[in-house]
Amino acid sequence: MAQEVRGVIAGGKDEPVRTETILVPDPGPGEAVVEVRACGVCHTDLHYRQGGINDEFPFLLGHEAAGWVESVGEGVTEVVPGDFVILNWRAVCGQCRACRRGRPWYCFDTHNARQPMTLKDGTPLSPALGIGAFAEKTLVAAGQCTKVDAEVSPAVAGLLGCGVMAGIGAAINTGGVGRGDSVAVIGCGGVGDAAVAGARLAGAARIIAVDIDDRKLETALKIGATHSVNSRREDPVEAIRGLTGGFGADVVIEAVGRPETYEQAFYARDLAGTVVLVGVPTPEMKLELPLLDVFGRGGSLKSSWYGDCLPSRDFPMLIDLHRQGRLDLGAFVTETIGLDDVEQAFERMHAGDVLRSVVVF
Repeated sequence: MAQEVRGVIAGGKDEPVRTETILVPDPGPGEAVVEVRACGVCHTDLHYRQGGINDEFPFLLGHEAAGWVESVGEGVTEVVPGDFVILNWRAVCGQCRACRRGRPWYCFDTHNARQPMTLKDGTPLSPALGIGAFAEKTLVAAGQCTKVDAEVSPAVAGLLGCGVMAGIGAAINTGGVGRGDSVAVIGCGGVGDAAVAGARLAGAARIIAVDIDDRKLETALKIGATHSVNSRREDPVEAIRGLTGGFGADVVIEAVGRPETYEQAFYARDLAGTVVLVGVPTPEMKLELPLLDVFGRGGSLKSSWYGDCLPSRDFPMLIDLHRQGRLDLGAFVTETIGLDDVEQAFERMHAGDVLRSVVVF
């Protein structure tokens, strides 16, 4: 029997979000119902509200979440009721060409729950990234649940479900940052700061944070950056080169998702260095680079989707590092809020006043 719970809905493009009663069905084959304990307010949720992802309104927002498995459907073996889990938006299929080649983080046929959650009048909801966790409970594919140590606070664990994992993975998984490398991170929001943390974990010798906001640069330095560059006041390409012996960084991570900052990343890397795009562009954006420069500079131009992560491998590992004191996930939490405070959290995010607001149930 479907359960009635409270959830945050985006009803139309640029409309303020609202809290409504939603219906969560019993889990079907391969599905799980999760009692959400915490969910981060990610910029992707704001993109959904603004119509920047697609126009499949109404959306049930929220996706950076952790909680307890309440019930599972037929055939579920990944988790059992009572497991503490982090939700992910890429339940791998195990059968596509990427999975069969041993690269499930590139899975081409990821899936979500088949049944819809709905409003009380039967209107189906589109869950953000297939999760919809600004709700007391949510229905997901069982493969979207990754069991982790239950001793960790849900408010920090859930951040691995999107932004923090995307940034750490961009540095470690996609960028291949190694001991002694120089790394520049352009854009020091939640994802960019996570890339800083990832570069530090990997043993980078020099980590250069670039942003236009001194407050964000101060936070990046606390998280692990060794140098900062305010690109309003100085040319970031020249500044990065100046901090790397005139050569450029071994790895440059672009965490903004704009053509201008991508071009900066391209020219701020060393010859044969690596550029990683983890910032999310909008559909109309175009990039123009001299093809001769692309050829002549060598190296790699990579995109990082979800930090090229494999949740079953990466989430427990990063939780262990957090418990060991080697990864301070709590540093990413600016404030904890209630379910009715999401619209105000979007405003603070847009103003650059928070790194992460986290809804706690």
